Order: sequence, then C-alpha cells, then structure tokens
Amino acid sequence: MTKHFFGDTAALLGRSLRHITRSADTIITTTIMPIAMMLLFVYVFGGAIKTGSDSYVNYLLPGILLITIASGIAYTAFRLFMDMKSGIFERFQSMPIARSSVLWAHVLTSVLANLISLVVVVLVALLMGFRSGAGALGWLAVAGILVLFTLALTWIAVIPGLTAKSVEGASAFSYPLIFLPFLSSAFVPTDTMPGPVRAFAEHQPVTSIVNAIRDLFNRQPVGADIWTALAWCVGILIVAYLFAMATYRRRIA
Repeated sequence: MTKHFFGDTAALLGRSLRHITRSADTIITTTIMPIAMMLLFVYVFGGAIKTGSDSYVNYLLPGILLITIASGIAYTAFRLFMDMKSGIFERFQSMPIARSSVLWAHVLTSVLANLISLVVVVLVALLMGFRSGAGALGWLAVAGILVLFTLALTWIAVIPGLTAKSVEGASAFSYPLIFLPFLSSAFVPTDTMPGPVRAFAEHQPVTSIVNAIRDLFNRQPVGADIWTALAWCVGILIVAYLFAMATYRRRIA
C-alpha cells in the first residue's frame, strides 16, 4: 500500500509540475509582488525606518520570504479548484490509485514551486546588499522552517481549493495571510507599535518565525523564538491537514 501511494503521488506530481512548466507565469507572478515590495520598502521607506540594523534589507528579508509563500499558495487553491471543476477528481476516483495521493501531489507541487520563488527572492536580495553570516547549518535551519511554513499554509489552501464556488473564492483566502506579516516584526520592531497592535503582533505566528529566521541569518542565538516558530508551524500543519483531509473525504464520498 505504501509503495502504491508513493508511486501514485510521484506520477501525479509529475502531472502537476508539467502544468507549471507550461504556465511559468504562475511562478513569475508570485515572485514579482514580493520583489517589488522589497524594492519599495528598501529604497523608498528604508531610510525612514529605524530597526537598529546596519542594513534594512537584512531586517526585511525574512518577512518578504513569508509573503512570497503566502502569495504562492493561492495557486495551489486555484489548481485544486480547477481540477474539481473539470471533473478530473471523479476520474481519478474511478482509477485504482491511492486517494490521498491526489492531494499530496498538489501539496508537493506547491512546496517545489515556492522553493523556486524563494530562491529567486533571495538572489534579488543579495543583489540589493543582503548579507548573512549564517553557516551551512543556519541556512538548513532557515530552509527547514520555510518548508514547514509552506506545508502548513498549503494544507490551509487545500480547504478553499476543495470547497470554493468560484476561482476568486479559491484564491481570496490568501489575502489575510499576505497581510499578516505587516502586523508583525517583519517590517518594523514591535516595540514601536501602539499597545493593542503590539500585543497582537508579538503573539501571532509570523513574528516568532520572522525573528527566528532573522537570528539564524545574523548568526545570533535564536533563544525561544525558534521553538515557538516550530510549534506554530507544526500546530498549524496538523490542524490544517486534518481539516483538509476531512473536507476531501466529504467531497469524494
């Protein structure tokens, strides 16, 4: 059964990746917005924002990476919605394949597509002056956090992809996720915010994830932030996965 699942997932993953290569504009679109935002904040607003860091792009990049992921997963919901609308899911159910492999193929496609977008954003940041003192282990830790975050948000994206009534509805859920980093330490230190906003910013998942990635990039002690970040990512991932699978079972029942 396990071999059957992995083989089916690999075959369906190849199908999803071929769709992406035929419409590379999806990856381009998800990278243009974060890069444009990074350019705007660094070269227009950066001089007026005091972060205590020598380079604002160094301070800003972790938040931009999370925004890149949040904008990229909208396409996961879109692709799922289009598969549901086209009837391909019903066709898959009539074939002798592992049922969960259909969802996992979309999820793994999202992870790979987002990793490509993240690499492009980091390369642009390097051209803008981003520098990191992190070693190989630090970069691996950052990559691990980003992959976990991508998986967590992707399983959230599966739910509207399966339940939305329109294309707009399938992707609209990502807007609050894109906005969430603005209410965190991604762009400015939280101690500059008014009381209620600061309280929210300091206790939402993006702040701990951003702080952990920033400390890893700067080769600073990460303290409790990395454990808080991992707890948020794993917790969201588990809850989103359970809800997504329950939704999927209802749709194919």
